[in-house]
Amino acid sequence: MNHASPHTARHVHQHEHEHEHEHEHDSGDHSEILDLDADVLAEHIASITAWLPVGAGPRRIVDLGCGTGAGSLALLDRFPGAEVTAVDVSAAHLHRLQEKAAGAAGRLRIVRADLDATAWPDLGTPELVWASASMHHMSDPDRTLRQVHDLLAPGGLFAVVELAGFPRFLPAGAPEEAPGLEERCHSALDRHHAEQVPHRGADWGTKLTEAGFTVEGERTVTVDIGPPHTDAVGRYALSSLRRLRGSAAPALTAEDLAALDRLLDTDSPNSVLRRTDLNVRTERTVWAARRT
Repeated sequence: MNHASPHTARHVHQHEHEHEHEHEHDSGDHSEILDLDADVLAEHIASITAWLPVGAGPRRIVDLGCGTGAGSLALLDRFPGAEVTAVDVSAAHLHRLQEKAAGAAGRLRIVRADLDATAWPDLGTPELVWASASMHHMSDPDRTLRQVHDLLAPGGLFAVVELAGFPRFLPAGAPEEAPGLEERCHSALDRHHAEQVPHRGADWGTKLTEAGFTVEGERTVTVDIGPPHTDAVGRYALSSLRRLRGSAAPALTAEDLAALDRLLDTDSPNSVLRRTDLNVRTERTVWAARRT
């Protein structure tokens, strides 16, 4: 999804989705994890776009916080008669999207903008606005919801996709020297996010209603992939666990940190890249809200 990019606080991707951009190692690593998220979860992103209650299909779409374009590309595929305006503050992400969307250049418009600004650039009058793993990063999401409401064409649809945190990859008993390590890392990350990302886990259905939308549908997509798994899943796990370490490390014991570092050491026989028991587990929830 877009993901999204996963999914940026002020640079709004998600996945999410991304994933948590405030802890990126560098822009290249950030783009990589967004691309891997899009690759590994492509089928699930497509299932969300197929579910959207859009009737004959929109002609004009805006992807808010597009990241490297998982959502934009999925929407271009889902609605072949539509044009997509992809918005993000990261020049690196937008450049990567342009590279990936070379074949759809005539249907894709790139706009670099900070979505936390009180005034947005001209984004047209879309019939569909998509925001994947970006709303919880907004400094004032209620204001953003009102801006989207005013942006949409009458009767237009707003699709909000949010993630249930980082995905999980390891079996419960792994690694052998530190069973349950991944869950302890997630617990530490949850405490960090409670302080740093206060809008994660917000009641988006209620917020959408308060902003003047009519919520027409809500759906949770459960992701459970492998094993066996592709090489992309191994790289996705590696990149995700690296980012998880950045936030969880201060709360981990020395033993847990050493075990995590062995998983992250690509030259080690214990590297996550060499595990055959990885399983991608996460959830994404989408709200479809109408401007009536």
